[in-house]
Amino acid sequence: MKLIAHKFGGSSLADAQRIAHVAALLAEREDEHQVIIVSALQRVTDELLALGTAAAARQSDWPERLAQLRQRHWQTAGELLGNDTAQIELEPIFEVAANLLRGIELLGLTPEPVMALLSGLGEVLSATLLTRVLRSANRDAVMLDAREVLVVEQAETYVAVNWSATEQRLSQWRERNPGFPVVVTGFIARDADGHPTTLGRNGSDYSASIMGALFDAAEIHIWTDVDGVLSADPRLVPDAFALAELSYEEAFELAYFGAKVIHPQTMAPATERGIPLIIRNTFNSAHPGTRIVARSGAEPPVKGLSTIDQLSLVTIEGAGMIGVPGTAERVFGALRAATVSVVMISQGSSEHSICFVVRLAEAARAQKVLEQAFERELADQRIQRIHRKDDTTVLAVVGDGMAGRPGIAAQLFDSLGRAKVNIRAIAQGASERNISVAIAADDAVRALRAVHAGFYLSPHTLSIGLIGPGNVGRALLQQIAAVRPRLLAQNNLDLRLRAVASSRKMLLGDGKGDISQTIEQFQTESDTLDMQQFTDWVQVQHLPHAVILDCSAASTVADHYANWMARGIHVVTPNKQAGGGPLQRFQQIQQAAREGSVRWRYEATVGAGLPVIQTLRDLIDTGDQVLAIEGIFSGTLAWLFNRFDGSTPFSQLVAEARAAGYTEPDPRDDLSGLDVARKLVILARELQMDLDLDQVEVESLVPDSLQQTDPQGFVDGLVAFDSAMDQRLQRARAAGKVLRYVARLDLQAGTAAVGLASVGDDHAFAHIRLTDNIVQYTTERYRDNPLVVQGPGAGPEVTAAGVLADLLRVAGAVGAQV
Repeated sequence: MKLIAHKFGGSSLADAQRIAHVAALLAEREDEHQVIIVSALQRVTDELLALGTAAAARQSDWPERLAQLRQRHWQTAGELLGNDTAQIELEPIFEVAANLLRGIELLGLTPEPVMALLSGLGEVLSATLLTRVLRSANRDAVMLDAREVLVVEQAETYVAVNWSATEQRLSQWRERNPGFPVVVTGFIARDADGHPTTLGRNGSDYSASIMGALFDAAEIHIWTDVDGVLSADPRLVPDAFALAELSYEEAFELAYFGAKVIHPQTMAPATERGIPLIIRNTFNSAHPGTRIVARSGAEPPVKGLSTIDQLSLVTIEGAGMIGVPGTAERVFGALRAATVSVVMISQGSSEHSICFVVRLAEAARAQKVLEQAFERELADQRIQRIHRKDDTTVLAVVGDGMAGRPGIAAQLFDSLGRAKVNIRAIAQGASERNISVAIAADDAVRALRAVHAGFYLSPHTLSIGLIGPGNVGRALLQQIAAVRPRLLAQNNLDLRLRAVASSRKMLLGDGKGDISQTIEQFQTESDTLDMQQFTDWVQVQHLPHAVILDCSAASTVADHYANWMARGIHVVTPNKQAGGGPLQRFQQIQQAAREGSVRWRYEATVGAGLPVIQTLRDLIDTGDQVLAIEGIFSGTLAWLFNRFDGSTPFSQLVAEARAAGYTEPDPRDDLSGLDVARKLVILARELQMDLDLDQVEVESLVPDSLQQTDPQGFVDGLVAFDSAMDQRLQRARAAGKVLRYVARLDLQAGTAAVGLASVGDDHAFAHIRLTDNIVQYTTERYRDNPLVVQGPGAGPEVTAAGVLADLLRVAGAVGAQV
């Protein structure tokens, strides 16, 4: 039978129920010999240390607190065993604790050997309990007080094992106690003089590694309250997952940077002997956990991410450092003398500066000792300054597979750049196993999530806010709800609708629920609109990418675009007010998009879901020269003039269109031609023309005398103008042509106009379907046979599809594979 060492921490031994669970877990593993290393019951060690401090301060309540601790253990023993036997065995341990505390109270001091003895009693108590529970289940368990065999000595930065003395004592102990399972007290030991001592923080993990080595274990299982070593801190990255395997070196790197792995020094006895360590979950024992072995696979190249916060970046810079030998030695020698530990170091090849990261608590001391060490150079201006940034966090990317693989650093920096995270300093060792970056503490969560997604360790998540839950907005939400599961499963893209707003109300949420239910919730659960709160909610700190979908038609919403983009929020919209509104605002939005490195997508402003703008961009990007653009950009006007053949008066067709919902509630919004003109302005500005709406020649189909009436009065009054419209139709027919409402942009003449035009029967515009939009590009390449884009250019579904397509283009721009 192979021998397995098992270590259980305080959370696994918190109470009687958990201790019973541990005993059952061990009993299920019948095919192995077991060495079981235990911590104290949860929080007991801290309470013992606190009792020592209280006794030294002669606080009167320490006896009562000790009694409460005794009662907790007695109650646990009673629930587990139902008799007084265990309590009888525990009582002498509490007598030792009471005597130690009385001595501390008398001295008014906390001598280190006494505190070591006191703090280690928790492990003796838990080992006694578990041993008794195993025996009650007919297992021949034997308890090993580690102080009987484990001899250590305090080195400068760690506790070293005296292996020869320890092995000799264990051999003698095993002669007297040859059986299994063996329950061992973690954390405690003796020094060479026989005085009780501890292994310090993480001491029980160190005990597990030591005992695994001493007993020549095949494996060491570290039982905790998580499923293994996670790819990132799950409190910061909810999509973090348990890694199947790590190499010792990968585990060292992650542990150094704060990941929940056993400390590198505590692993040393196991790693020196090549013993695998398996991090397991006591409460999910079916999970295989994370194996830490000598060599792990190279895929994925990045195994995990970790961060250290509460740091400061200290920089020493000056021209007097260039080419001067010994500068770095003086810097780090001064820090060593001041007992300042350096977390990370970075230096450019110019030698003009050295920067390093230290714990925030040591930052002021580090700066002071360097100012003293370089006092002369600072006075002579050979060193310009020594300064620090206290709001610093270090993010580490770790994986053996990074070595020798091009593009890993680029992917890291790309992910951080897309998330608008500035890098203050960079460090990478020659092993290429770790790339570390110093960043602002406020950016840490966003950076961690962006990089985690960037290496496909979790989905790319977009925080989405929608403005305008009308016909198009509702259709868009339904389409997002339909594609969201597929995008998450196939493309690792998570679209989270976190906010919805109308002109007066808003609904805020976490974005994890059913999007299809959002409109109903909006009607019943919304609050008064606060645009600042809405924006802040969408651009939540822990999600790296934010997008606002403006499905309104309001110019006041477009006024916010520049501010949103300056904050790093992408904007996707079918709202024509920004692209076709005042030129100054348009230019401000463009500048904000460039400076904020964000996307402003507005394909659906012209032709709804048709690729009108994208086609134009492709022509421009591939070097073609656009000579002219012509188009029918109104589905309403297309319907009217497709139907207007003289058999039905024009006013009656307008009334029918209004009744069928083809027009706006006020048909003048369609017949004025201003909507078409805005679309022409949008296309002109794609061609870098500084065109404003008032520069477009617009033929309105709204008679001046009907401008001020109500909508119904307008429809009724339009009858008086049927004769004029019929005359225009007849003139066109006489020339073998048809009437169409056309937008024209002539690049060579520099003119822009929209109005009613007669087009020949052979023209592309003559044979469109009832509500089609159509655009015709005449270019150097397509001079004789213009490029035509045609299809449905209106309606909630096709407009929403255009917005969704733009949203997915933004997702691709931030790194998602769509």
